[in-house]
Amino acid sequence: MSCSRISGGYDIINITFLILTSGRIELEKYEPGKVELKWQSCWEERGIFSSPVDEKKKKFYCLEMFPYPSGRIHMGHVRNYAIGDVIARYKRMKGFNVLHPMGWDAFGLPAENAAITHGLHPAKWTYENIEYMKTQLKRMGFSYDWLRELTTCSPEYYKWNQWFFLKMFERGLAYRKASFVNWCPSCVTVLANEQVIDDRCWRCDCEVVQKELEQWFLKITAYAEELLEGCDELVDGWPEHVLAMQRNWIGRSEGVEMDFSLSEGEGAIRIYTTRPDTLWGATFLCLAPTHPLAASLVKDRAGLDFIRSKYGVMEEKHGLFTGQHAVNPVNGERIPVYIANFVLTEYGTGAIMSVPAHDQRDFEFARQYGLPVRVVIVPQNGGLGEPIQQAYEGEGVLVNSGQFSGMKSTDAIKEISGYIEQEGC
Repeated sequence: MSCSRISGGYDIINITFLILTSGRIELEKYEPGKVELKWQSCWEERGIFSSPVDEKKKKFYCLEMFPYPSGRIHMGHVRNYAIGDVIARYKRMKGFNVLHPMGWDAFGLPAENAAITHGLHPAKWTYENIEYMKTQLKRMGFSYDWLRELTTCSPEYYKWNQWFFLKMFERGLAYRKASFVNWCPSCVTVLANEQVIDDRCWRCDCEVVQKELEQWFLKITAYAEELLEGCDELVDGWPEHVLAMQRNWIGRSEGVEMDFSLSEGEGAIRIYTTRPDTLWGATFLCLAPTHPLAASLVKDRAGLDFIRSKYGVMEEKHGLFTGQHAVNPVNGERIPVYIANFVLTEYGTGAIMSVPAHDQRDFEFARQYGLPVRVVIVPQNGGLGEPIQQAYEGEGVLVNSGQFSGMKSTDAIKEISGYIEQEGC
């Protein structure tokens, strides 16, 4: 093998084969431009990668993420699709009837914004990019069945999205409400949390702001049990950390809702907790920055805007005292109400009781803002020592918990849940 050096890098690789013919050695250079095009043309003519129905063969479906037709294939595409191609070819050689399709994730605002930038109609810009990128993928020799090609901006495709949406709407699974979202002013679009990097848009690096919009939601909570059961069926084939992410995303938990009345005014804050056994240890409440009551409770608008700018950033803890207090219904204690960036609107009611002695996140917040820490659960084999250096989140025996003191925490969860329901809390 020999390399031709161009502009300081080895850009052209010439592979030379030794061929033994009639007792003498001949040298033949491997020329990718000729060899690859020859065989790619042959594969296409013979339909090598098509996947007609064949009941005699076992089926194998190989699907990679559809690329967004931005105009050119980049090395990220090559890395991703080369892996899928190896798998598809391997299964085909093993005798499987392989379905290996390709398509284009071409629908939505990014295409419109790009078209505005380039001064072209979105359809013209998108379809021209698709043709160019399709040529590139074919030139790489990937084993796609192009008869199965899909383009998501095609009415023949998205009419089924619309059909599914209407069916979900008819069954009450699609609903509309106002909610704060990550908003990129430059891309003029909503971003998922994963698309916000250091408070900036992953695509254009513009600073992301919190914006309240009325939008559509899909009620996946109606299928939480089925989704979790489905995760259990994947334990032998999927990495555990991926399954953990899925379970956390589904976010199903069992707990209680209860009202903490406001001591300085009318109304109450409804909180959700999975640990009613720690109720006597609550020393403050925290609301999400986008909670419906946040704007009415807080007079410091600049402070609220800052907390909202840090919303969902779990690595940093930021809080803002509202100036208001709420009353713990189980012991009548008056406790401060904070706005905290780590409380999510989508989880429970968007408000939590904070028990710093038994939740590490609350413990760190309490230390940062000088809030009290009260132990209400101790290990069965002894106390925790004072002052505690970190939250104790394990099981144990209740202390400082009224009539429930001395009870095992696992039993107390059910007993206290029944008690607060009986008391009308």
